[in-house]
Amino acid sequence: MPTEDELFAAVDALLTGEPEMPPPAERARLREAAGITQARLAQVLQTTTQSVKNWEAGRSEPRPPRRQAYQRLLDGWATQHPTRPNPPIPAALSGTPAPATPSAKPVSPAVAEVPVRPAATSRRPTAKKAAKPTNPADPRFPHGPLAVLDGDGSAYAVDGIVLDCPATTVVGLVEWTLKESGLGAARLNRSGKDSDPLIVLTASAAVKLGLPERLEGREERRSLRLAEDHPVVKQIGKAKWQLTQRGFGPWARIYRKAQGSARQCVQLAILSWDALDTRSWPGVAELAPADIARVLGVYAQRVITPRGSTAVSGLELMTALRPPTRAVQENGTWISGHNPGSLGTDPMDPAPPEAIAEHPVVVNSGWTGGFLSEEAYQWVRDPALLSDEECLLPYAVGLDLNTAFLAAAARLTVGLSVPDHFHRPVFNKKIPGSWLADLSHIDLDPRLPSPFTPDGTRPTGPAWYQTHTLAYAQELGHDVHPIEAYLRRETGAYLDPWHDRLKTAYMDTLADLGVTADLTDAEFLAAMEHHKQTDPAMAAVLAAIKATVKGGIGKLRERPQGRTYRDGDPWPAMQRPTWRPDIRAAVISKARVNMHRKLANMVKLTGLYPLAVLSDCVVYPSPGASPLDFLPYAASGKPLMGGFRLGPTPGLAKLEGVQGMAWAVDLMEKGLNPARHIKGGDAVLDDGE
Repeated sequence: MPTEDELFAAVDALLTGEPEMPPPAERARLREAAGITQARLAQVLQTTTQSVKNWEAGRSEPRPPRRQAYQRLLDGWATQHPTRPNPPIPAALSGTPAPATPSAKPVSPAVAEVPVRPAATSRRPTAKKAAKPTNPADPRFPHGPLAVLDGDGSAYAVDGIVLDCPATTVVGLVEWTLKESGLGAARLNRSGKDSDPLIVLTASAAVKLGLPERLEGREERRSLRLAEDHPVVKQIGKAKWQLTQRGFGPWARIYRKAQGSARQCVQLAILSWDALDTRSWPGVAELAPADIARVLGVYAQRVITPRGSTAVSGLELMTALRPPTRAVQENGTWISGHNPGSLGTDPMDPAPPEAIAEHPVVVNSGWTGGFLSEEAYQWVRDPALLSDEECLLPYAVGLDLNTAFLAAAARLTVGLSVPDHFHRPVFNKKIPGSWLADLSHIDLDPRLPSPFTPDGTRPTGPAWYQTHTLAYAQELGHDVHPIEAYLRRETGAYLDPWHDRLKTAYMDTLADLGVTADLTDAEFLAAMEHHKQTDPAMAAVLAAIKATVKGGIGKLRERPQGRTYRDGDPWPAMQRPTWRPDIRAAVISKARVNMHRKLANMVKLTGLYPLAVLSDCVVYPSPGASPLDFLPYAASGKPLMGGFRLGPTPGLAKLEGVQGMAWAVDLMEKGLNPARHIKGGDAVLDDGE
């Protein structure tokens, strides 16, 4: 609490006016004349060297109490090192405009300094454009969606902004974030909600705020939480703030009930607690705070402010783009009503065949009728079906489809209402749902995987299929006679805005890395070979976008977690409106059908059969080490439609890896999948994370 003398001194200073600071160039001259380095001055004023650089470059102004101390120091240096008089040079002769009069406009108390953005990483000549600036258009959030807090109180926001955060406790940090920081992001849909500000804590910042540097425990780290009797958790409760049911973990949400339209929630991410999974955010946690802010800021601008893992963010993006409610007028009064095309506010029980064995719908009903098995391909051709000509080819080349699940989500009609049960229905490919049908009579070429099963084997009897799978059987010329079905009367393209936003984010980020749609196939392959080195930060954003797609689809059927779970008990994930295994099945069914259609067309166009398929990766025998050696092209050099084509667009292909044909055959004979190992990593759908 300030004393009376301190308050009167502050009032007197206000009455007499703030003394004008010397121009930025004069500040630098005085410091250099005194023989003091920027680092030494920063130490004396208890700030950062970057802050001093900003003051001397005119990019920001110090704020009290540093402003008064800095002014006093400059006045003293000015007495010791007066400026030598020089005759004025008219601006017209100098070749430069006359200097503007320093603005007397006060600096926002939240902003300490605005440093120069780091020099851009060198780019290959193929780069067409730089990353789009992340300056928010909404004046309510002048400093962007998030900040990375370091141990010295510097909060690095987007576009090089650095905020001075005085908080020394988690409660203080929450209140500073909501009242002073200017952080947040505008809603993505007029009926949605603004994104809560995100504060990312470095290890030193976490320790400064009273948190342990690391979470210790035997369980998987993402499930670890602070104990309820931890001092920080107690401080939060004492200050009338709350934590979500997930507690204080790597991603913690601290909130109060909103007062009117005022936001009362802050998201924290603790880097040293593995908040940024290296699979989704490769190398990001090891970057400098300003670079972390750049990566997360671009992701927030193009996708959404992170709310947890990329899987969580993918699911949150669906809701942000299709809010469950909207304002509707009833009897002259505005109330909250259902938003058409959304999933609503209440969870919806799946049909028994759409659920999983642990679900209460299955356990309580004693359901034994089987389950929908729409999963991504994991198929290897029988080595006995390899021809001598194929075995003599020198290479096995892997192709990977760009964000295949995102491509499948485009213009995908899904069910929005509860399922109704039908017996002996007439199949209609326009109605989304689950159908029990017998496709075992369909005889297809064994050198291709069956389009009806994830392992590519021929069905052995009646089974449950999603609409797209049965529609493809019709497309292949076979009659379809369902035995029963669970269908939804209300339908819509729920994922369309999700697809559009993620597709744009993916394409824009690839363009930042020099990979654009106007490249020739040879140029595309060359650009993809080096794109990660063009700008590692943007490469990390690209990885996060891809993980958001797969993780978001996987989250639609998140399974129960924890050692204490018992079958039939409800779990948190299934109690949200976005727990929709039928929508997940629709996406995967369409993606698998798309893959089989391309495989079949490749046979027609080239006579080539695949060696193996794993999710969105397919391996072909090839006479050369490049996809250009076996993909179908017209005499004009243009790629033929129907088969696999190279390019950056979702659904088109890129090179996954190249190995010797003998290597692939050896794996096949051992029962292993060459598509899994051709690049040394897995390519499976993340089911719930």
